[in-house]
Amino acid sequence: MEKHRKIQIVLGVISPFLVLLLLYAMCCCFRRRFGWSRERESLEGGGFGCGEEEGEKEAEELTRFAGGEHLTVHDILDAPGEVVGKSSYATLYRASLQRSGSVVLLRFVRPACVGRTQDVLLAVRKLGHVRHPNLVPMRALYAGPRGETLFVHPFYSVGTLSQFLRDGAAESHRWEVIYKLSLGIVKGLHHLHTALQRPIVHGNLKSNNILLDADLQPHLSDFGLHLLLNPAAVQEMLEASAARGYKAPELIKMKDASTQSDIYSLGVVLLELLARKEIMNNKFLHSQDLHLPTSLRNLVCEHKVPDAMNSAELINQSMKQNFTNEDSLQMFFQLAMACCSPTPALRPDIKCIVRRLEEIGQ
Repeated sequence: MEKHRKIQIVLGVISPFLVLLLLYAMCCCFRRRFGWSRERESLEGGGFGCGEEEGEKEAEELTRFAGGEHLTVHDILDAPGEVVGKSSYATLYRASLQRSGSVVLLRFVRPACVGRTQDVLLAVRKLGHVRHPNLVPMRALYAGPRGETLFVHPFYSVGTLSQFLRDGAAESHRWEVIYKLSLGIVKGLHHLHTALQRPIVHGNLKSNNILLDADLQPHLSDFGLHLLLNPAAVQEMLEASAARGYKAPELIKMKDASTQSDIYSLGVVLLELLARKEIMNNKFLHSQDLHLPTSLRNLVCEHKVPDAMNSAELINQSMKQNFTNEDSLQMFFQLAMACCSPTPALRPDIKCIVRRLEEIGQ
């Protein structure tokens, strides 16, 4: 009897604690289910991706900009694509969005090449809102759970300016096409340098980063990309640019890139348009004269621009069509050479370049 009474006393003491423990467990279960419900609502709103584990949902994100409001994570990840370009830090894909039927350009940046998260987010907010007819817009950014990064851009059917010049298309021999391309490229760079609160340095301007649409309108891509990469990847980008002759001589590290170093790269692109080919080659790079503009400077004084740029045919065709004359071509060449001055302070700024190009076209 005494033993039975002791058991009743013990149970009387423990029971309230058991009840409290049971209520706490039920509360936790309810909060977890409620929290999942709210997360599902957030996912359906388009803020994050749809991974199987809760941790992945928190890490997977899609940031949209103008022109990409309709995109979803599934649209991007399920789009069949083909490789159209590669570099040490990224791979480009031509992808077909199955839901809309549209074609986009996906830039996959290797996780090992991406910069610090806070720096990337800051740069993306800045670059994602840049819009101009001669710039390639960013429509969305996908950040995956394992550090993968995908940028979504419109796709341009003709390809790059480098391909256009290398293929020797008939249009590349026409002055009006050369002038149209030049003016579009310059206006795109003008917007980056002057139209925003703070100038955006392109940092990697070259013919391979200029995309052409069906109307041969140029669009600058890769502007500000160096802001999204880590220092090692940025340095590789600079070395690749130097190997092709686009790097301004004063540049040692990409962090020192400026609007003036962009002007130097622009000058090389303008020379390529006149030559209708990539004018840097291994033979030249291994010569003692490391700067192409310097090696061509004497040709200006000797009035041998047509011979140097292989442009006699260009002049003859243009004069027949009443589009230009040798003086205009000489002025264009001199403008490109001024952009390539070894001294940054002697290079014209982008406003001056736009004005002089417009004068040449009159």
